[in-house]
Amino acid sequence: MHTDETLAETRKGVFFALFAYIFWGIAPIYFKSLAPVPAYEVLSHRVIWSCLLLFIVVISFGYTRRLITALRTPKTLLYLTLSSILIGVNWFVFIWSVNHDRMLEASLGYFINPLVNVLIGMIFLHERLRRNQYIAVALAITGVLVQLISFGSLPWIALVLAFSFGSYGLIRKQLQIDAITGLLLETLVLLPVALIYLFLFANSSSSNLSQNGLNLNILLLAAGAITTIPLLFFAGAAKRLKLSTLGFFQYIGPSLMFILAVFVYDEHFNLDTLMTFAFIWAALIIFSFDGLHQHKQSKRAKLSP
Repeated sequence: MHTDETLAETRKGVFFALFAYIFWGIAPIYFKSLAPVPAYEVLSHRVIWSCLLLFIVVISFGYTRRLITALRTPKTLLYLTLSSILIGVNWFVFIWSVNHDRMLEASLGYFINPLVNVLIGMIFLHERLRRNQYIAVALAITGVLVQLISFGSLPWIALVLAFSFGSYGLIRKQLQIDAITGLLLETLVLLPVALIYLFLFANSSSSNLSQNGLNLNILLLAAGAITTIPLLFFAGAAKRLKLSTLGFFQYIGPSLMFILAVFVYDEHFNLDTLMTFAFIWAALIIFSFDGLHQHKQSKRAKLSP
């Protein structure tokens, strides 16, 4: 019976993970629909409505004590202030890239993110890299250099997205706080900036909600749900699946972004871009097989007497 319950929870975790990563992968469709709205304005709405929705979720889930504990801990607030800046940068660059037909580069950023995490772990946490991990990182760097040589510029969108999210993960790793409460506090930090921008500085035709059409206002208000819904499913998956298992789902998001960019939104994809992606994909194949091999070895070690 216990095994059946565990299997059922694992299946539920797999469903939650698939939903979260597919949702993140097709999220550019939503942001594309807001292309006429400036990126700073979309970001402001994302912060405001996410904050409101997350506050309702935290109260509903009974996480109020966790929220109060975090608010009383200066170190936690300091770290969350830093992480809020990083996630704000990440959100803005992503929104800007989608609405300026640079979705391919955004997908590249999320493809290299796992490799950036390994690099950050080596530099800041003094984690030792295995031989295959060194090869994977070297291939990813080669892919970036191909872009630099071919186009004469770094793929800055990809690098900003990968390193901002990787650094965000590093900071959040230092904190004993759940994803939902943490994100609520991060949006609270960003909330004054978002409100000041929206009500004092934004001067676009869409900045006044009372003058917008109903469809546009619904889209802007939906920014909170677009942020919160996949996070809730991801949190549910993280509780039910091992991190090693969860890691294999992370390529769904950027793969769907890549498909949308090339086949739906007709972004330019030439041989040089293909070479960059080829190096990254080769790196990810080596990285994934290394992780799978390591997982099997640790499993055998636990089973051996």
